[in-house]
Amino acid sequence: MAIFEGLSQRLNHIFSKITQRGKLTELEINQAMREIRVALLEADVNYAVAKKFIADVTQKASGVEVLESLTPGQQVIKIVRDELVELMGSTQSKLDLSGTPPAVIMMCGLQGAGKTTLCGKLGAYLKSQGKSVLLVACDIYRPSAIEQLKIVGKQANVQVYEHGTQDPRRTALEGIKVARDQGIDVVILDTAGRLHIDADMMQELRDIKAEVSPKEILFTIDAMTGQDSVNVAKEFNDQLDVSGIIVTKLDGDTRGGVALSVKAVTGKPIKFCGVGEKLGDLEPFYPDRMASRILGMGDVLTLIEKAQSAVDEKEMEQLQKSFRENSFTLQDYLNQIENVRKMGDINALMDMIPGLRSKVGNVAVDEHEIAKNRAIIQSMTPEERFDPDIIKAGQKKRIATGSGTSIQDVNTLLKQFRQSKELMKQYGGKKGRKMKFPF
Repeated sequence: MAIFEGLSQRLNHIFSKITQRGKLTELEINQAMREIRVALLEADVNYAVAKKFIADVTQKASGVEVLESLTPGQQVIKIVRDELVELMGSTQSKLDLSGTPPAVIMMCGLQGAGKTTLCGKLGAYLKSQGKSVLLVACDIYRPSAIEQLKIVGKQANVQVYEHGTQDPRRTALEGIKVARDQGIDVVILDTAGRLHIDADMMQELRDIKAEVSPKEILFTIDAMTGQDSVNVAKEFNDQLDVSGIIVTKLDGDTRGGVALSVKAVTGKPIKFCGVGEKLGDLEPFYPDRMASRILGMGDVLTLIEKAQSAVDEKEMEQLQKSFRENSFTLQDYLNQIENVRKMGDINALMDMIPGLRSKVGNVAVDEHEIAKNRAIIQSMTPEERFDPDIIKAGQKKRIATGSGTSIQDVNTLLKQFRQSKELMKQYGGKKGRKMKFPF
């Protein structure tokens, strides 16, 4: 499921009609705006937010510059994109970790929004940025919350401090002292959530805030719960004055209205978005990039950043050399499978390449097929990976048995590899030609 898939399809259908016209009248623009308004509401965008958005776009799209333009449809699309960027916060909002360490981040939200898992993801992200992190277990009410935090902390390879079910304020202060004594940069407090907002919950959060003076108070919002989440975010902000929002499950079967509404309703920026279940599936939120993805324009910058974090420069240079010298092997192929897996969901990566979806449609990459090919290659000897031409019938049977696949699957992989290698030879065989990749 692509992010904002339903909304993207609706908007692109609307835009396809207006871009085919050499001129646009106010009547045609108003009709397009009505259709966009319906699309936004169906995507669960807050009613008041959608109403203001359409009014702002209509005002700008009805001007003389658009109506008399040679490409009025493209002008309207640009206006919609710019307004989407403005709606989601204009620019990226970074974490404030300034001052004397440790910087304290207080996480809050309702139970079930993925807050504890998010602590691990945020810890892993900060560690990738060169920060040392301590997670502190301040949720003493939900069964197994402390154990869950320990598990995600271990997965993220960051320390966890807990002191059982004592007063969460005391645990928070103790954790901060431990971090200060050990020279740790950032402390993340996993506070308690509830199934609904109640007075005791809010008072406890206010008490922790008063005790530790966090640099950041981040509210976790579940994209799949729709406008209820936006209303809860507003209540938390009114009570705690949160500094930012993290939208989770943005990759799920969601209409996306939360991400388009929460900034306008709360006045607070989205700082991160969760786009998968893996530890690395947490992205800084860039309003301009997200607007481009919504409109089917791709997101090359995020794709490049993901690739740079997954593949080091020497490895890429070696890969280019293999292409040029026609020495690309099945081991190289396996390495690329592993690198792509590090970058996240392949179908989400496809959505970041401009124009790709318009060419291939909503065809989904079968992750099972990729895992199967990986198993086949791993069942080969180093010699077979280096020179697949030496693989005969008996070896194919052994490889199929070792990988839990069939001889037909092995043959299919070898055929695909030879075809890919031939294409690479044609692409990179000319002397002096510079190899270029989308990532």
